[in-house]
Amino acid sequence: MSDLIAAEDVLLFVNAAVTATGQREFRSSAQEQRLSLGFVHEYVRVNYRPLYAAALALDINDHNAALIVEQLLRTPREAGSTEGRLIAARLALLPPQRVYRLFGVLRAAGVNNRRTRAVVRDWLAARPDLAHDAVKYRSGLKAAARHAHWSFADAPETGDFLFAPGRRARYAHPGLEAFRRARYEQGALYELPFTVAEGFAARHGIAREVFLERITPRMTRLERLRTRPAAADLGVMPLTRLALYVLSLPFGERGARRAELTGALRAAARRVAGPYAGSWGRVAAVLDDSWSASGSAVKRRRPLAVALGCHFLLEALAAPGAYTAHWTSGGRDPLLVRPWGPTPLGTRILDALETEPERLVIVSDGWDNAPPGLAGEVLRVWRERLDPAHRTYGVHLNPVYDADVFDVRRLAPGVPTAGIRDAEDLPALVEVARFAEGREGLAALRAYLDRRVELFLGAAREGEGA
Repeated sequence: MSDLIAAEDVLLFVNAAVTATGQREFRSSAQEQRLSLGFVHEYVRVNYRPLYAAALALDINDHNAALIVEQLLRTPREAGSTEGRLIAARLALLPPQRVYRLFGVLRAAGVNNRRTRAVVRDWLAARPDLAHDAVKYRSGLKAAARHAHWSFADAPETGDFLFAPGRRARYAHPGLEAFRRARYEQGALYELPFTVAEGFAARHGIAREVFLERITPRMTRLERLRTRPAAADLGVMPLTRLALYVLSLPFGERGARRAELTGALRAAARRVAGPYAGSWGRVAAVLDDSWSASGSAVKRRRPLAVALGCHFLLEALAAPGAYTAHWTSGGRDPLLVRPWGPTPLGTRILDALETEPERLVIVSDGWDNAPPGLAGEVLRVWRERLDPAHRTYGVHLNPVYDADVFDVRRLAPGVPTAGIRDAEDLPALVEVARFAEGREGLAALRAYLDRRVELFLGAAREGEGA
Protein backbone atom coordinates (compact mmCIF):
# COMPACT_ATOMS: atom_id res chain seq x y z
CA MET A 1 0.00 0.00 0.00
CA SER A 2 2.83 2.43 0.82
CA ASP A 3 4.37 1.75 -2.59
CA LEU A 4 1.07 2.47 -4.34
CA ILE A 5 0.69 5.72 -2.38
CA ALA A 6 4.23 6.74 -3.33
CA ALA A 7 3.51 5.93 -6.98
CA GLU A 8 0.33 8.02 -6.83
CA ASP A 9 2.26 10.93 -5.32
CA VAL A 10 4.85 10.84 -8.10
CA LEU A 11 2.20 10.53 -10.81
CA LEU A 12 0.34 13.47 -9.27
CA PHE A 13 3.53 15.50 -9.61
CA VAL A 14 4.09 14.37 -13.21
CA ASN A 15 0.54 15.46 -14.09
CA ALA A 16 1.20 18.85 -12.52
CA ALA A 17 4.57 19.20 -14.25
CA VAL A 18 3.03 18.44 -17.63
CA THR A 19 0.01 20.76 -17.41
CA ALA A 20 0.59 23.57 -14.88
CA THR A 21 2.39 26.76 -15.89
CA GLY A 22 1.56 29.02 -12.96
CA GLN A 23 -0.79 31.03 -15.17
CA ARG A 24 -4.50 31.74 -14.82
CA GLU A 25 -6.83 28.92 -15.82
CA PHE A 26 -10.57 28.92 -16.48
CA ARG A 27 -11.44 28.18 -12.84
CA SER A 28 -8.39 29.37 -10.85
CA SER A 29 -6.24 32.48 -10.64
CA ALA A 30 -2.52 32.69 -11.35
CA GLN A 31 -1.80 33.10 -7.64
CA GLU A 32 -3.73 29.92 -6.80
CA GLN A 33 -1.89 28.06 -9.54
CA ARG A 34 1.54 29.20 -8.30
CA LEU A 35 0.82 28.39 -4.65
CA SER A 36 -0.53 24.95 -5.49
CA LEU A 37 2.33 24.13 -7.85
CA GLY A 38 4.95 25.34 -5.35
CA PHE A 39 3.56 23.02 -2.68
CA VAL A 40 3.59 20.01 -5.02
CA HIS A 41 7.22 20.68 -6.02
CA GLU A 42 8.41 20.96 -2.43
CA TYR A 43 6.46 17.90 -1.27
CA VAL A 44 7.86 15.62 -3.98
CA ARG A 45 11.40 17.02 -3.74
CA VAL A 46 11.55 16.38 -0.01
CA ASN A 47 9.96 12.93 -0.06
CA TYR A 48 11.04 11.48 -3.42
CA ARG A 49 14.08 13.46 -4.52
CA PRO A 50 15.55 10.87 -6.98
CA LEU A 51 12.18 10.60 -8.73
CA TYR A 52 11.78 14.37 -8.60
CA ALA A 53 15.07 14.79 -10.47
CA ALA A 54 14.18 11.97 -12.88
CA ALA A 55 11.14 13.98 -13.99
CA LEU A 56 13.59 16.15 -15.97
CA ALA A 57 13.81 13.23 -18.43
CA LEU A 58 10.05 13.22 -19.03
CA ASP A 59 7.97 15.36 -21.38
CA ILE A 60 7.19 17.99 -18.76
CA ASN A 61 6.76 21.62 -19.75
CA ASP A 62 9.58 24.17 -19.66
CA HIS A 63 8.12 26.09 -16.71
CA ASN A 64 8.29 23.05 -14.42
CA ALA A 65 11.65 21.89 -15.78
CA ALA A 66 13.11 25.26 -14.74
CA LEU A 67 11.44 24.99 -11.32
CA ILE A 68 12.92 21.52 -10.78
CA VAL A 69 16.41 22.73 -11.69
CA GLU A 70 16.00 25.71 -9.36
CA GLN A 71 14.88 23.52 -6.43
CA LEU A 72 17.70 21.02 -6.98
CA LEU A 73 20.34 23.76 -7.10
CA ARG A 74 18.93 25.44 -3.99
CA THR A 75 19.47 22.21 -1.98
CA PRO A 76 22.90 20.83 -3.02
CA ARG A 77 23.51 18.82 0.16
CA GLU A 78 20.78 16.34 -0.81
CA ALA A 79 22.01 15.90 -4.39
CA GLY A 80 21.99 12.47 -6.03
CA SER A 81 24.59 10.99 -8.36
CA THR A 82 22.83 11.71 -11.66
CA GLU A 83 21.38 15.13 -10.83
CA GLY A 84 24.19 17.12 -12.40
CA ARG A 85 23.91 15.31 -15.74
CA LEU A 86 20.12 15.59 -15.73
CA ILE A 87 20.30 19.32 -15.03
CA ALA A 88 22.86 19.91 -17.78
CA ALA A 89 20.92 17.83 -20.31
CA ARG A 90 17.64 19.58 -19.55
CA LEU A 91 19.13 23.08 -19.61
CA ALA A 92 20.51 22.31 -23.07
CA LEU A 93 16.93 21.75 -24.27
CA LEU A 94 15.34 24.79 -22.65
CA PRO A 95 14.92 28.05 -24.60
CA PRO A 96 17.88 30.37 -23.80
CA GLN A 97 15.65 33.15 -22.50
CA ARG A 98 14.14 30.78 -19.94
CA VAL A 99 17.57 29.61 -18.80
CA TYR A 100 18.80 33.18 -18.39
CA ARG A 101 15.64 33.95 -16.41
CA LEU A 102 16.34 30.93 -14.18
CA PHE A 103 19.91 32.08 -13.57
CA GLY A 104 18.56 35.52 -12.67
CA VAL A 105 16.18 33.97 -10.12
CA LEU A 106 19.03 31.97 -8.56
CA ARG A 107 21.22 35.09 -8.36
CA ALA A 108 18.44 37.17 -6.79
CA ALA A 109 17.85 34.41 -4.22
CA GLY A 110 21.54 34.29 -3.32
CA VAL A 111 22.00 30.70 -4.52
CA ASN A 112 25.73 30.90 -5.11
CA ASN A 113 27.01 27.44 -4.18
CA ARG A 114 29.84 25.82 -6.12
CA ARG A 115 27.56 23.46 -8.02
CA THR A 116 25.35 26.31 -9.21
CA ARG A 117 28.30 28.31 -10.48
CA ALA A 118 29.64 25.22 -12.27
CA VAL A 119 26.24 24.61 -13.92
CA VAL A 120 26.11 28.22 -15.13
CA ARG A 121 29.68 28.13 -16.44
CA ASP A 122 29.17 24.81 -18.24
CA TRP A 123 25.99 26.07 -19.89
CA LEU A 124 27.65 29.31 -21.02
CA ALA A 125 30.66 27.38 -22.35
CA ALA A 126 28.32 25.20 -24.44
CA ARG A 127 26.52 28.14 -26.06
CA PRO A 128 27.24 28.19 -29.82
CA ASP A 129 27.63 31.97 -30.06
CA LEU A 130 27.90 34.04 -26.88
CA ALA A 131 28.19 37.24 -28.93
CA HIS A 132 24.72 36.55 -30.35
CA ASP A 133 23.46 36.01 -26.80
CA ALA A 134 25.09 39.29 -25.77
CA VAL A 135 22.96 41.06 -28.37
CA LYS A 136 19.69 39.18 -27.87
CA TYR A 137 19.82 38.42 -24.12
CA ARG A 138 22.14 41.18 -22.95
CA SER A 139 20.94 41.68 -19.37
CA GLY A 140 20.54 37.94 -18.79
CA LEU A 141 24.05 37.15 -19.97
CA LYS A 142 25.56 39.97 -17.91
CA ALA A 143 23.84 38.73 -14.76
CA ALA A 144 24.82 35.10 -15.42
CA ALA A 145 28.44 36.03 -16.11
CA ARG A 146 28.69 37.99 -12.87
CA HIS A 147 27.02 35.21 -10.92
CA ALA A 148 29.39 32.50 -12.25
CA HIS A 149 32.50 34.73 -12.33
CA TRP A 150 32.74 34.21 -16.08
CA SER A 151 35.79 36.04 -17.46
CA PHE A 152 35.16 35.98 -21.25
CA ALA A 153 38.83 35.09 -21.71
CA ASP A 154 38.00 33.33 -24.99
CA ALA A 155 35.63 36.08 -26.13
CA PRO A 156 37.11 39.44 -25.10
CA GLU A 157 34.97 41.33 -27.64
CA THR A 158 31.81 40.02 -26.02
CA GLY A 159 33.13 40.93 -22.59
CA ASP A 160 33.87 44.47 -23.71
CA PHE A 161 30.45 44.76 -25.36
CA LEU A 162 28.74 43.86 -22.09
CA PHE A 163 30.92 45.53 -19.49
CA ALA A 164 32.99 48.20 -21.30
CA PRO A 165 30.98 49.24 -24.37
CA GLY A 166 33.03 52.40 -24.96
CA ARG A 167 36.33 50.57 -25.14
CA ARG A 168 36.08 49.54 -28.82
CA ALA A 169 35.29 51.76 -31.79
CA ARG A 170 34.32 48.73 -33.89
CA TYR A 171 33.64 45.05 -33.41
CA ALA A 172 34.79 42.16 -35.58
CA HIS A 173 31.68 40.09 -34.78
CA PRO A 174 28.92 41.10 -37.23
CA GLY A 175 26.18 40.95 -34.62
CA LEU A 176 27.98 43.17 -32.15
CA GLU A 177 28.93 45.60 -34.92
CA ALA A 178 25.35 45.69 -36.23
CA PHE A 179 24.10 46.53 -32.74
CA ARG A 180 26.60 49.41 -32.49
CA ARG A 181 25.65 50.78 -35.91
CA ALA A 182 21.90 50.35 -35.39
CA ARG A 183 21.88 53.24 -32.94
CA TYR A 184 22.37 55.70 -35.77
CA GLU A 185 21.98 53.67 -39.00
CA GLN A 186 18.55 52.28 -39.87
CA GLY A 187 19.84 49.67 -42.31
CA ALA A 188 21.92 47.98 -39.60
CA LEU A 189 18.92 47.00 -37.51
CA TYR A 190 17.84 44.49 -40.19
CA GLU A 191 20.99 42.51 -39.40
CA LEU A 192 19.87 42.02 -35.79
CA PRO A 193 17.55 39.43 -34.21
CA PHE A 194 13.88 40.44 -34.48
CA THR A 195 13.31 41.16 -30.78
CA VAL A 196 16.33 43.47 -30.67
CA ALA A 197 15.61 45.14 -34.02
CA GLU A 198 12.03 45.85 -32.90
CA GLY A 199 13.26 48.30 -30.28
CA PHE A 200 15.57 50.11 -32.70
CA ALA A 201 12.74 50.34 -35.28
CA ALA A 202 10.53 52.09 -32.74
CA ARG A 203 13.41 54.44 -31.84
CA HIS A 204 13.93 55.35 -35.51
CA GLY A 205 10.18 55.78 -36.12
CA ILE A 206 9.99 53.11 -38.86
CA ALA A 207 6.44 52.14 -39.85
CA ARG A 208 5.44 48.76 -38.43
CA GLU A 209 4.49 47.17 -41.76
CA VAL A 210 7.69 48.34 -43.44
CA PHE A 211 9.75 46.99 -40.57
CA LEU A 212 7.99 43.59 -40.54
CA GLU A 213 8.37 43.21 -44.30
CA ARG A 214 12.13 43.80 -44.22
CA ILE A 215 12.91 41.91 -40.99
CA THR A 216 11.04 38.72 -41.98
CA PRO A 217 14.20 36.81 -43.06
CA ARG A 218 15.64 37.33 -39.55
CA MET A 219 12.54 36.01 -37.76
CA THR A 220 12.19 32.59 -36.21
CA ARG A 221 9.26 30.42 -37.24
CA LEU A 222 7.26 31.32 -34.11
CA GLU A 223 7.99 35.02 -34.53
CA ARG A 224 6.64 34.88 -38.08
CA LEU A 225 3.53 33.10 -36.84
CA ARG A 226 2.94 35.64 -34.09
CA THR A 227 3.47 38.78 -36.18
CA ARG A 228 2.53 37.68 -39.72
CA PRO A 229 0.25 34.63 -39.37
CA ALA A 230 -0.97 34.86 -42.97
CA ALA A 231 2.60 34.26 -44.19
CA ALA A 232 3.29 31.32 -41.85
CA ASP A 233 4.44 28.01 -43.33
CA LEU A 234 1.77 25.58 -42.12
CA GLY A 235 3.75 22.59 -43.37
CA VAL A 236 6.38 22.85 -40.64
CA MET A 237 4.28 24.00 -37.69
CA PRO A 238 3.94 21.69 -34.64
CA LEU A 239 0.53 20.06 -34.23
CA THR A 240 -0.74 21.96 -31.16
CA ARG A 241 0.62 25.28 -32.42
CA LEU A 242 -1.14 24.64 -35.72
CA ALA A 243 -4.39 23.83 -33.91
CA LEU A 244 -4.15 27.12 -31.99
CA TYR A 245 -3.62 28.96 -35.27
CA VAL A 246 -6.65 27.30 -36.87
CA LEU A 247 -8.86 28.14 -33.88
CA SER A 248 -7.77 31.79 -34.06
CA LEU A 249 -9.25 32.12 -37.57
CA PRO A 250 -12.83 33.27 -38.21
CA PHE A 251 -15.28 30.54 -39.22
CA GLY A 252 -15.54 31.94 -42.72
CA GLU A 253 -11.81 31.73 -43.29
CA ARG A 254 -11.66 28.22 -41.85
CA GLY A 255 -14.34 27.13 -44.28
CA ALA A 256 -12.71 28.84 -47.24
CA ARG A 257 -9.34 27.24 -46.44
CA ARG A 258 -10.77 23.86 -45.42
CA ALA A 259 -8.60 21.70 -47.68
CA GLU A 260 -5.39 23.57 -46.81
CA LEU A 261 -5.97 23.60 -43.05
CA THR A 262 -7.21 20.01 -42.82
CA GLY A 263 -4.30 18.80 -44.92
CA ALA A 264 -1.80 20.65 -42.72
CA LEU A 265 -3.33 19.24 -39.51
CA ARG A 266 -3.30 15.69 -40.86
CA ALA A 267 0.28 16.05 -42.08
CA ALA A 268 1.39 17.33 -38.66
CA ALA A 269 -0.43 14.44 -36.97
CA ARG A 270 1.24 11.90 -39.27
CA ARG A 271 4.66 13.35 -38.38
CA VAL A 272 3.90 12.85 -34.70
CA ALA A 273 2.46 9.34 -35.17
CA GLY A 274 5.54 8.25 -37.15
CA PRO A 275 5.90 4.46 -37.30
CA TYR A 276 2.89 3.96 -35.00
CA ALA A 277 0.42 5.34 -37.55
CA GLY A 278 -2.48 2.93 -38.02
CA SER A 279 -1.33 0.63 -35.20
CA TRP A 280 -3.89 1.40 -32.50
CA GLY A 281 -6.81 -0.51 -33.99
CA ARG A 282 -10.33 0.77 -33.31
CA VAL A 283 -10.19 4.08 -31.44
CA ALA A 284 -13.02 6.19 -30.04
CA ALA A 285 -12.36 9.69 -28.71
CA VAL A 286 -14.49 11.88 -26.46
CA LEU A 287 -13.37 15.46 -26.99
CA ASP A 288 -14.37 18.42 -24.81
CA ASP A 289 -15.43 21.56 -26.69
CA SER A 290 -17.57 22.98 -23.87
CA TRP A 291 -17.30 26.59 -22.69
CA SER A 292 -14.50 25.80 -20.23
CA ALA A 293 -12.33 24.75 -23.20
CA SER A 294 -11.98 28.48 -23.96
CA GLY A 295 -9.20 28.58 -21.34
CA SER A 296 -8.24 31.95 -19.87
CA ALA A 297 -7.02 35.36 -20.99
CA VAL A 298 -3.40 34.13 -20.98
CA LYS A 299 -4.14 30.64 -22.35
CA ARG A 300 -6.85 31.38 -24.88
CA ARG A 301 -8.46 28.27 -26.36
CA ARG A 302 -5.54 26.13 -25.18
CA PRO A 303 -7.68 23.19 -23.91
CA LEU A 304 -9.69 23.21 -27.14
CA ALA A 305 -6.52 23.31 -29.24
CA VAL A 306 -5.19 20.26 -27.39
CA ALA A 307 -8.46 18.42 -28.07
CA LEU A 308 -8.35 19.38 -31.75
CA GLY A 309 -4.73 18.25 -32.07
CA CYS A 310 -5.54 14.96 -30.30
CA HIS A 311 -8.44 14.41 -32.70
CA PHE A 312 -6.17 14.44 -35.75
CA LEU A 313 -3.43 12.49 -33.99
CA LEU A 314 -5.83 9.73 -32.88
CA GLU A 315 -7.19 9.61 -36.42
CA ALA A 316 -3.62 8.96 -37.61
CA LEU A 317 -2.90 6.36 -34.90
CA ALA A 318 -6.11 4.38 -35.46
CA ALA A 319 -6.47 1.74 -38.13
CA PRO A 320 -7.80 3.16 -41.43
CA GLY A 321 -11.52 3.84 -41.09
CA ALA A 322 -11.56 2.69 -37.45
CA TYR A 323 -11.71 6.04 -35.66
CA THR A 324 -14.76 7.86 -34.30
CA ALA A 325 -14.81 11.27 -32.61
CA HIS A 326 -17.50 12.39 -30.16
CA TRP A 327 -17.40 16.12 -29.34
CA THR A 328 -19.31 17.14 -26.21
CA SER A 329 -21.25 19.72 -28.24
CA GLY A 330 -22.41 17.02 -30.63
CA GLY A 331 -20.64 18.72 -33.53
CA ARG A 332 -19.20 16.65 -36.37
CA ASP A 333 -16.94 19.16 -38.11
CA PRO A 334 -13.60 19.40 -36.23
CA LEU A 335 -12.46 22.38 -38.28
CA LEU A 336 -15.37 24.51 -37.03
CA VAL A 337 -15.25 23.62 -33.32
CA ARG A 338 -15.65 26.41 -30.81
CA PRO A 339 -15.90 26.46 -27.00
CA TRP A 340 -19.53 26.66 -25.97
CA GLY A 341 -22.23 24.97 -23.91
CA PRO A 342 -22.16 22.48 -21.01
CA THR A 343 -20.08 19.31 -20.68
CA PRO A 344 -22.22 16.16 -21.19
CA LEU A 345 -19.27 13.79 -20.91
CA GLY A 346 -21.35 10.87 -19.66
CA THR A 347 -23.60 10.88 -22.71
CA ARG A 348 -20.70 11.13 -25.12
CA ILE A 349 -18.82 8.32 -23.36
CA LEU A 350 -21.88 6.09 -23.82
CA ASP A 351 -21.91 6.98 -27.52
CA ALA A 352 -18.22 6.14 -27.79
CA LEU A 353 -18.53 2.79 -26.00
CA GLU A 354 -21.30 1.73 -28.37
CA THR A 355 -18.69 1.55 -31.14
CA GLU A 356 -16.83 -1.19 -29.16
CA PRO A 357 -13.39 0.42 -29.47
CA GLU A 358 -10.09 -1.16 -28.51
CA ARG A 359 -9.03 2.20 -27.08
CA LEU A 360 -11.18 4.90 -25.52
CA VAL A 361 -9.45 8.28 -25.15
CA ILE A 362 -11.18 11.12 -23.29
CA VAL A 363 -9.68 14.61 -23.64
CA SER A 364 -11.36 16.94 -21.14
CA ASP A 365 -10.77 19.14 -18.10
CA GLY A 366 -12.94 16.67 -16.16
CA TRP A 367 -15.74 19.05 -15.18
CA ASP A 368 -18.68 16.82 -16.07
CA ASN A 369 -21.83 18.88 -15.48
CA ALA A 370 -24.68 17.72 -17.72
CA PRO A 371 -25.68 16.08 -15.39
CA PRO A 372 -22.88 16.26 -12.81
CA GLY A 373 -21.23 12.93 -12.05
CA LEU A 374 -22.72 10.94 -14.93
CA ALA A 375 -19.36 10.37 -16.63
CA GLY A 376 -17.82 8.90 -13.48
CA GLU A 377 -20.78 6.59 -12.92
CA VAL A 378 -20.79 5.44 -16.56
CA LEU A 379 -17.08 4.64 -16.38
CA ARG A 380 -17.46 2.87 -13.03
CA VAL A 381 -20.25 0.60 -14.23
CA TRP A 382 -18.49 -0.02 -17.53
CA ARG A 383 -15.23 -0.99 -15.86
CA GLU A 384 -16.73 -3.04 -12.99
CA ARG A 385 -19.70 -4.72 -14.70
CA LEU A 386 -19.34 -4.61 -18.47
CA ASP A 387 -15.59 -4.79 -19.10
CA PRO A 388 -13.77 -6.04 -15.99
CA ALA A 389 -11.28 -7.86 -18.23
CA HIS A 390 -10.12 -4.56 -19.76
CA ARG A 391 -10.85 -5.57 -23.33
CA THR A 392 -11.06 -1.83 -24.03
CA TYR A 393 -8.22 0.29 -22.73
CA GLY A 394 -9.58 3.60 -21.48
CA VAL A 395 -7.59 6.71 -20.58
CA HIS A 396 -8.49 10.28 -19.64
CA LEU A 397 -6.11 13.05 -20.73
CA ASN A 398 -6.63 16.36 -18.94
CA PRO A 399 -5.05 19.61 -20.25
CA VAL A 400 -5.91 21.72 -17.17
CA TYR A 401 -4.24 21.66 -13.75
CA ASP A 402 -6.69 21.93 -10.84
CA ALA A 403 -5.05 24.05 -8.13
CA ASP A 404 -7.55 22.92 -5.48
CA VAL A 405 -6.65 19.21 -5.70
CA PHE A 406 -2.93 19.63 -6.62
CA ASP A 407 -3.54 17.50 -9.68
CA VAL A 408 -5.60 17.29 -12.83
CA ARG A 409 -9.25 16.53 -12.21
CA ARG A 410 -10.14 12.84 -12.54
CA LEU A 411 -13.34 11.21 -13.79
CA ALA A 412 -13.33 7.72 -12.22
CA PRO A 413 -10.88 5.60 -10.19
CA GLY A 414 -11.03 2.75 -12.71
CA VAL A 415 -9.88 4.88 -15.65
CA PRO A 416 -6.34 6.33 -15.46
CA THR A 417 -5.89 10.08 -15.85
CA ALA A 418 -2.79 11.85 -17.13
CA GLY A 419 -2.11 15.54 -17.62
CA ILE A 420 -1.42 16.73 -21.16
CA ARG A 421 0.05 20.02 -22.35
CA ASP A 422 0.57 19.37 -26.07
CA ALA A 423 -1.25 16.93 -28.31
CA GLU A 424 2.17 15.69 -29.49
CA ASP A 425 2.72 14.10 -26.06
CA LEU A 426 -0.36 11.86 -26.32
CA PRO A 427 1.40 8.56 -27.21
CA ALA A 428 3.92 8.87 -24.36
CA LEU A 429 1.27 9.94 -21.85
CA VAL A 430 -0.94 6.98 -22.67
CA GLU A 431 2.06 4.82 -21.67
CA VAL A 432 2.57 6.73 -18.41
CA ALA A 433 -1.14 6.60 -17.58
CA ARG A 434 -1.09 2.85 -17.06
CA PHE A 435 0.72 3.43 -13.76
CA ALA A 436 -2.28 5.43 -12.55
CA GLU A 437 -4.56 2.39 -12.71
CA GLY A 438 -3.20 1.25 -9.35
CA ARG A 439 -2.15 -2.18 -10.57
CA GLU A 440 1.57 -1.37 -10.77
CA GLY A 441 3.49 -0.02 -7.80
CA LEU A 442 6.51 2.16 -7.16
CA ALA A 443 9.03 -0.46 -8.34
CA ALA A 444 7.53 -0.55 -11.83
CA LEU A 445 7.36 3.24 -11.93
CA ARG A 446 11.00 3.52 -10.80
CA ALA A 447 12.04 1.09 -13.54
CA TYR A 448 10.16 3.13 -16.13
CA LEU A 449 11.76 6.38 -14.95
CA ASP A 450 15.21 4.76 -14.92
CA ARG A 451 14.73 3.76 -18.56
CA ARG A 452 13.63 7.26 -19.49
CA VAL A 453 16.62 8.78 -17.67
CA GLU A 454 19.00 6.41 -19.45
CA LEU A 455 17.51 7.26 -22.85
CA PHE A 456 17.50 10.98 -22.04
CA LEU A 457 21.12 11.09 -20.94
CA GLY A 458 22.16 8.86 -23.85
CA ALA A 459 20.54 11.26 -26.31
CA ALA A 460 22.33 14.16 -24.58
CA ARG A 461 25.70 12.42 -24.94
CA GLU A 462 25.08 11.75 -28.61
CA GLY A 463 24.18 15.41 -29.10
CA GLU A 464 27.45 16.49 -27.49
CA GLY A 465 29.38 14.10 -29.70
CA ALA A 466 27.72 15.45 -32.84
